[in-house]
Amino acid sequence: MTPTTESATNLMRTKHILRRASWLLAAAALALSGSSVAQAQVPSEPTALAGTAGCGKAPTLRSGNQTIQSSGKTRSYILSIPDNYDNTRQYKLVFGLHWLGGTAQQVAGGGSDGDVYAYYGLRRLANNSTIFVAPQGLNNGWGNSGGEDVRFVDDMMSRIENDLCVDTTQRFSLGFSYGGAMSISLACSRPTVFRAIAAISSPGEISGCAGGTAPVAYMGIHGINDNIGSGRSQRDRWVRNNGCTPQNAPEPGPNSRTHITTKYANCRAGYPVVWAPFDGGHQQGPVDGCAGCESGARSWVKNEVWAFFTGEAPPAPTTFRLRGEAAGRCLDVNGASTANGAQLITWDCHTNANQQFTQDGQTLRVTGKCLDAPTNAGSGTRVQIWDCNGGANQAWQLTAGGTVTSVQTGLCLTSAGTANGAAVTVATCQGGANQRWAKA
Repeated sequence: MTPTTESATNLMRTKHILRRASWLLAAAALALSGSSVAQAQVPSEPTALAGTAGCGKAPTLRSGNQTIQSSGKTRSYILSIPDNYDNTRQYKLVFGLHWLGGTAQQVAGGGSDGDVYAYYGLRRLANNSTIFVAPQGLNNGWGNSGGEDVRFVDDMMSRIENDLCVDTTQRFSLGFSYGGAMSISLACSRPTVFRAIAAISSPGEISGCAGGTAPVAYMGIHGINDNIGSGRSQRDRWVRNNGCTPQNAPEPGPNSRTHITTKYANCRAGYPVVWAPFDGGHQQGPVDGCAGCESGARSWVKNEVWAFFTGEAPPAPTTFRLRGEAAGRCLDVNGASTANGAQLITWDCHTNANQQFTQDGQTLRVTGKCLDAPTNAGSGTRVQIWDCNGGANQAWQLTAGGTVTSVQTGLCLTSAGTANGAAVTVATCQGGANQRWAKA
């Protein structure tokens, strides 16, 4: 090392220490402030502190399927690199681990919810700030025999970070069920590697917990009807490790159709514990206000996990009702059905799930399905709900004038009457009050 290089290195180290001290003071202030979960949980440092060997290199890795040798076996994973990747920018790194019987493709593709739920819904929220990895477990699980799955993660990380620019203070892991157990195993065995983990409906330490005494920021999400004792036990490990004040955190009651998120108090700076039990069973995408519903696209989970990982406030809720101007009543799935083909009606407005819509691009989702006009529907055809499939008959334009127009046919969403139970169809647009809908 030349004197000039050594001086520059020492200067960088000094800056690193000063930034680290600044971040720790900020984190301590946050912990003492008693901030709610909607505020920063794992505070972001003002400047990324430790880039990897891949910073400044022209990358050779590309998004998509990858293979690697690990512990003498050929293993695979799916890589998602941000659009317009910049090798001078340090990116977060998130591992999304599948459940027992699940696949890397289901995590990376979002399953039946599609891209909006890719990597447990975090990729969309990341907005090109993060590199995502979906590893494939042996036998579609995470047995971690002899620690081989932990070494697999080590090997993936080594390859990725030698080729891509990663902020080593911003590595995260999350997963549902077995994937949550494997994330816990990583927290136990690699506490200085991972900044935080989120375990969704984890069955505990079935992937092992080598070590398990060092602090790691931890978020536990668990259904009250899903061996809740296992979730509480795992939560309590990290409450102890992170120096938090123990408490009997509140949990929602049966049939409450909601969740309660608690941030534990007095945890070590930078090592929060958040506990989010919900009224439900073994689920990864519970939906508030909807008994037993499973929809990653509509679930609160992705927003709260992303807020926990990044310190960013969750986005404002995007759920709304559509109130018809003529009737003063709301668009409603008849009988609160979740079956394909269930028809839409107008009904007195209420807060139940069968009137709660979310907009994802040009689709309108309700009760885990998409608003659907049968293919090549003519004027007067009843609208329905159906599994989301990306078809033009499930694409809608909400205009400033209040009309909801089918992209496929150009017909307008229309209430056939003003009474409770009036049929809702697509019909030739004519500008009447029965074709104007307001978000409510």
